[in-house]
Amino acid sequence: MSNRYSVMIVDDSAVVRQNISTILTKDPNVSEILTAPDPIFALQKMQNIWPDVIILDIEMPRMDGISFLKKIMAERPTPIVICSSLTTEGASVTMEAFSSGAVDIISKPKLNVGDFLEESAENFIRIVQAASQSKISKLVIHNNMNPERIKIPKGPTEHRLSTDMTWKLVAIGTSTGGTNALETILTELPPLSPPIAIVQHMPEKFTAQFAKRLNSICQVEVKEAEQGDEIPPGRAVIAPGNRHMTIRMSGARFYVDLKDGPPINRHRPSVDVLFRSVSQQIGRNSVGIIMTGMGDDGARGLLEMKKAGAYTVAQDEASSIVFGMPKEAIQLGATEIVLPLRRIASEILSKAGHSGSRF
Repeated sequence: MSNRYSVMIVDDSAVVRQNISTILTKDPNVSEILTAPDPIFALQKMQNIWPDVIILDIEMPRMDGISFLKKIMAERPTPIVICSSLTTEGASVTMEAFSSGAVDIISKPKLNVGDFLEESAENFIRIVQAASQSKISKLVIHNNMNPERIKIPKGPTEHRLSTDMTWKLVAIGTSTGGTNALETILTELPPLSPPIAIVQHMPEKFTAQFAKRLNSICQVEVKEAEQGDEIPPGRAVIAPGNRHMTIRMSGARFYVDLKDGPPINRHRPSVDVLFRSVSQQIGRNSVGIIMTGMGDDGARGLLEMKKAGAYTVAQDEASSIVFGMPKEAIQLGATEIVLPLRRIASEILSKAGHSGSRF
């Protein structure tokens, strides 16, 4: 099967279109590069040639990127990578793009875009390659499925103060397609659930907005991790973009440590960094889960967790947008069980839940 793919760049900046085109010519698998200054021009071109991947800006004339994204997903689902400005405002809108079907994001600054894109060329190509291999038909569009999700107010935190070691820490690692996969899992968990630590490959600023969005629709509390945060039952923390996250245990409680340092497996935060800290600090009192994403980040760390006595899970190929990360973990022998996405939430409650509670 051929790995060659075509790309459509939709951005109202000629400089951005040119720079992205130049970067993509370095990937021998790119068969054709199409460009359009706005979604209307893009739709006209796509009547003749439909691309395998679309790189999409958000703010454009005539039709905004979100409206275009929703139109594409409704008519002919296609892998779409958002290329958005690295701002809090841009991050908020980008979260809507993820919930509407975007598979990944490439951040760009408002100034010196050309230099930034050139410096980020290797990462840019890797993200677009992952999108080209993604199985967009597996994507769950949550807004369409649950337009009237019932929100249960977050309750008091007394239940979080138990020092009884009956909860296991759940460590989750994911990348391309992970935003939707995490939403599927976390929205299925009850208010009193095992403590959860998550690494989702995503740029800084965007992780804060992602956590904020999940917190607004989940019964568990979801927040971007901060240095020293406790992770009690009923809380999920997401590693901030551009920071590694490790977990330490003190007594029967779990705490966050954030670190700088070089990227690991080309990522910061890295799933391997999280998993290795959990294997060393927590061992058998943990559950490790590796999900959709390209590459091998997390596979070796999950194996270390398994050797330390943790229960380890991989998302199956059928439900993964990109099967790279789970596949690598399975091939290493790092997983005890392989499950479809729809069964992972119940597995979390079964393997990491409070022994005295019924789920």
